[in-house]
Amino acid sequence: MQHADIAIITARGGSKRIPKKNIKEFCGRPMLAYSIEAALESGLFEEVMVSTDSGEIAEIARRYGACVPFLRSKETSDDFATTADVILEVLHRYRELGREFAYACCIYPTAPFLTADTLREAMEVMETHHPVQVMPVVRFSYPPQRSFAMGEDGTIAYRFPEYIQSRSQDLAPWYHDAGQFYLYDVKRYMELNGMVSKDIMPILASELRVQDIDSEEDWKLAELKYRMMQKEKQ
Repeated sequence: MQHADIAIITARGGSKRIPKKNIKEFCGRPMLAYSIEAALESGLFEEVMVSTDSGEIAEIARRYGACVPFLRSKETSDDFATTADVILEVLHRYRELGREFAYACCIYPTAPFLTADTLREAMEVMETHHPVQVMPVVRFSYPPQRSFAMGEDGTIAYRFPEYIQSRSQDLAPWYHDAGQFYLYDVKRYMELNGMVSKDIMPILASELRVQDIDSEEDWKLAELKYRMMQKEKQ
């Protein structure tokens, strides 16, 4: 079925832990370029746009084929703005311009492992099952049921004492957000004002293709993984 869809890449200028993280060079290209290219290559989106408050990021985004029709407002540019605040602002601004979309894909600018095929898979899940949201998740490598909490006195205790005697292989797998993208049914997302807590369909991602990038150590690990993947393709 033909419908207009949008990819919204959220790339704020401020980054305290890794300066200019969204446009820092990652294996030869600005980090942001990978998300833009995956979205464009997927062929799914009528519009691939970058939401930013930075003129420098906007220039790089356009260089790699995305559009930046407007900059973020002051309200969605500070440390307290949520992803939902940004997405809703973008959708409302496009509506004011007379443009509506059936599906919106929020893509993080630090997702170098994201591929066009994964985005297509997400769209297929959305069009087949019609959830509010589709997102990639990854299995915790160690059962979190056996995790510890640290007390104020410096000692640790099992967070879930009921699982002390359980074998790891007997515990149900738990999953966490892969931190790459979220695909939304726009009408239902806006009805919920961005507060989606259920009716979410997952795509299972490999740990090799997932990496939080919040520190310099994370960045180095991500580059190691990326280069390893590129070698495997050769």
